[in-house]
Amino acid sequence: MTLLAPFGWLGRALLHWLAAIGRVTRFGLTALSHTLRPPFYAGEFGAAMMNVGWLSLPVVGLTAFFTGAALALQIYSGGARFNAEAVVPQIVAIGMVRELGPVLVGLMIAARVTSSIAAEIATMKVTEQIDALTTLSTNPMKYLVAPRLLAALLVVPALVGIGDVIGVFGGYAVATGSLGFNPAAYLKNTVDFLEPLDVISSLVKGCAFGGIAALMGCYFGMMSGRGAQGVGRATKGSVEAAAVLILAANFLLTGAFFSL
Repeated sequence: MTLLAPFGWLGRALLHWLAAIGRVTRFGLTALSHTLRPPFYAGEFGAAMMNVGWLSLPVVGLTAFFTGAALALQIYSGGARFNAEAVVPQIVAIGMVRELGPVLVGLMIAARVTSSIAAEIATMKVTEQIDALTTLSTNPMKYLVAPRLLAALLVVPALVGIGDVIGVFGGYAVATGSLGFNPAAYLKNTVDFLEPLDVISSLVKGCAFGGIAALMGCYFGMMSGRGAQGVGRATKGSVEAAAVLILAANFLLTGAFFSL
């Protein structure tokens, strides 16, 4: 029995993991179905768009700008070892648009929006506001989850596009201001090197990452335990799950778009 104990532990862990995947999948499919069926709560949807989009723009813009600027410095420094400094515009563009832009925006949304959604919904559960909605014949999934999920699916791709542009501009500002690049030549190399697939993949990733971030916040908020500890665990768990799933989804989507 002692020798078989580790296998029992692994089996229980695997079953627990599969059950969690099933619960999240069912929750996500139910939430998506509610985004397509009336009634629609325009006020909640508008507030969610403001929270996910406009209020996230400063942190997204600053993160993208400094990342693009640092990327340009690193590429120039590394390229100098092989007399390849001229590739800075191309690598900054492809690095920001394909990978860093979507991933950084997704992680910033997970840090800011996922935690906010989880804490808000978990607090509503603790204070029995969700029970009150049910008593008033208002579906909590329809009123709380669907507007936030739909807003994230629509707004985060726009944030990713803005972040891509700001990140490329950060590299442009450093390259032309400190590294001696010609502004016109830098912009031409950037535009000529990017392909439509690069931009499409970036926006698709933004949609997927936004959905993951909102879904994790809503799921952990709705499933939170009672009391302040329950709210804290829900908030922490939602950010951890969203960050890991965003990175995993990025790997899968990159393979789907760019695998040879």
